[in-house]
Amino acid sequence: MAYTPEETRRRLLEAAVDEFSAHGLAGARVDRIARAAGVNKERIYAHFGDKEALFGAALESELLAVIHAVPIEGEGAEAVLRYVEAVFDYHAAHPQLSRLLAWEGLERETPVAFEARSEAHRRKVSQLRRTLPALDDAAAAELLLTIVTLADGWQVFRSVDRLYVGDAADRPERVAARRAFVVRTVRALLESLVGS
Repeated sequence: MAYTPEETRRRLLEAAVDEFSAHGLAGARVDRIARAAGVNKERIYAHFGDKEALFGAALESELLAVIHAVPIEGEGAEAVLRYVEAVFDYHAAHPQLSRLLAWEGLERETPVAFEARSEAHRRKVSQLRRTLPALDDAAAAELLLTIVTLADGWQVFRSVDRLYVGDAADRPERVAARRAFVVRTVRALLESLVGS
């Protein structure tokens, strides 16, 4: 079946997200990505150049998705806590993103799309400062890093979770319990930062 160039690119990115999140950059195989996408592997080279560029494009597309899907909206500590819940829920529904970020940290010296991501993070810090004006840039950046680490770290370290809680790690009630604990943790942090 012939696909449009846009459809081919989309299918390749979807297959790449699954492959790279499971195997990392070094362990991923372009033939598996092409097979999963239902296209010839030469399409990978035509659309992306090489495997590393495909990894970058896959990660970048996933990051853009979360940035657009989970904005910081409203004012005050309760708005931040709603953001925490939304970030946790997004990562729970899209665990591939957390795994891609972990592989990036392990296998690359420089983050993918460094400049664009730096700018996006500066905007996120500004959004958080509008939500909590008492924070300066440094505190807002640390708070965001803490939120992301709490939300996506659990997706990567599910095997460690099983050591602490047993086989319940994948059950909905365990996900809900972890989500509630992350929110309580950020609430306590907010109280220490801004007294809310």
